[in-house]
Amino acid sequence: MIDVLLDDDVATITTGAALIPSNEMIASAIHLSCSSAEMHIEKPHVCIRFAHNAVVQALNAQWRGKDTVTDVLSFPMQEGDPYEADEPLGDIILALPFVLQEAERLQRESQAHILHLIIHGMLHLLAYDHTHDDEARHMQAIESKVMKSLGLHEPYACEIHECL
Repeated sequence: MIDVLLDDDVATITTGAALIPSNEMIASAIHLSCSSAEMHIEKPHVCIRFAHNAVVQALNAQWRGKDTVTDVLSFPMQEGDPYEADEPLGDIILALPFVLQEAERLQRESQAHILHLIIHGMLHLLAYDHTHDDEARHMQAIESKVMKSLGLHEPYACEIHECL
């Protein structure tokens, strides 16, 4: 089961759900993330929440000790393989106003950028990390594969310092 939640305060800021990918596209991104990560989870249970920047900043401060807004946070509920198919994998929360500004700055279509961040967050739920360069390259390769499968842009086409 994939739950998609849009906080009331961001729905009014973003002129509704037109900037957010459809539930079907989100589900495709999640399923492709699982299969591309070689995780055989047929019915992943995940919650995707679109929130205001202040909510994500508060969570980032509380859980990561970083009192700043970030684009996406992941909160895994399971610890590695094997994953219990009947149990939630976790929550992914996006700071929607921040993400929309980021998409504009990167000259990305907002829905595609959101899907990329959901894929990134999903890989974190599946115990992927990017603390070390080799981990980052592996994670980015999976993200790129999923984005290509969805017919979307290559998220790492430029050097990271050039994109930011």
